Amino acid sequence: MKIAAIRTHLLEHRLDVPFESASMRFDRRAHVLVEVECDDGTVGWGECLGPARPNAAVVAAYAPWLIGQDPLATERLWAVLYNALRDQGQRGLAVTALSGIDIALWDIKGRHLGQPVSVLLGGRWRDSLRAYATGSFRRDGVDRVADNAAEMAERRAEGFHACKIKIGFGLTEDLAVIRAVREAIGPDMRLMIDANHGYTVAEAIRLGRAAAEFDIDWFEEPVVPEQLSAYAEVRAGQPIPVAGGETWHGRWGHWQALQARAVDILQPDIAGCGGLSEAAKIATLASLQGIRVVPHVWGTGVHIAAALQFMAAMVPDPVRVNPVEPILEFDRTHNPFRQAVLTRPIEPAGGVVAIPDGPGLGIEIDRDALAEFRMPEA
Repeated sequence: MKIAAIRTHLLEHRLDVPFESASMRFDRRAHVLVEVECDDGTVGWGECLGPARPNAAVVAAYAPWLIGQDPLATERLWAVLYNALRDQGQRGLAVTALSGIDIALWDIKGRHLGQPVSVLLGGRWRDSLRAYATGSFRRDGVDRVADNAAEMAERRAEGFHACKIKIGFGLTEDLAVIRAVREAIGPDMRLMIDANHGYTVAEAIRLGRAAAEFDIDWFEEPVVPEQLSAYAEVRAGQPIPVAGGETWHGRWGHWQALQARAVDILQPDIAGCGGLSEAAKIATLASLQGIRVVPHVWGTGVHIAAALQFMAAMVPDPVRVNPVEPILEFDRTHNPFRQAVLTRPIEPAGGVVAIPDGPGLGIEIDRDALAEFRMPEA
């Protein structure tokens, strides 16, 4: 079995109501899927985190190093591709594009061997995961405080045990949102806050100290990801556990953050950190430092499936009678092709998501949906 073709599928949906994080504005949902086809007809699927067209271009650039190669040689191919662009691409698109390819290769390996990826990663510790709802972006034309409170009350009604809200727009307004959401969801639902690196160090410390009374589980991306010493300063200067890692790429980027003791919770993204191959190494590095791993997830059902397979195989740290279980980030913002790309959508029931047990990622792709949501040519 040899790799015969590499394809990308650019997907897009224009939003009726745009929304914003502290660092980015969304007027559309756009994602890219990676399809790797072998000469025996076996096909694997992956997804890249980040801008769709640039990722697709880099995936195409990697193709010459993949065509004719053994798709089961995931470690060798990862090293070859990383080395091909390493002088200019130790972070960023070179790694996010590689992530989508690596996920697709693991999907092929699982399909070829007739096993879920989680089994190939070492074995399943769990067959389902509790999910937490991500949302609460600043939407155009609505009152942010009331809108966020109503949205998270709805997530509680859907059965989610936890939710994450967006901050980073200004301390006074952010604290009003946090207070309103806590009142809306009650005292027993877990609440996390995500600044999308929108604060300075001083602002983040002030916010963390003021928000602590609302029982916040973690404070995500308080400052820009390059500033590891700033992360450490925020961590030391306020009482809420600090989380980050979705934009730290490769084991090297995550190891630098771990060595700096920058976070309490590490959040590698399977579709951005280097794929399943690299995520496994990052989790091992985190275990050396006693740092909890909660992967970041943002994308389509392919991304969700890859995260589920990885998290199914995550070893409890420590192994004990009642271990700390990983929780799945579940994006609840509007994206009509998130589940449409799958023939069997992956949706939570009462806030719990079953982990697919079929071979590979355990999913099948709906090609009609790929056609329906195909991004227009540039």
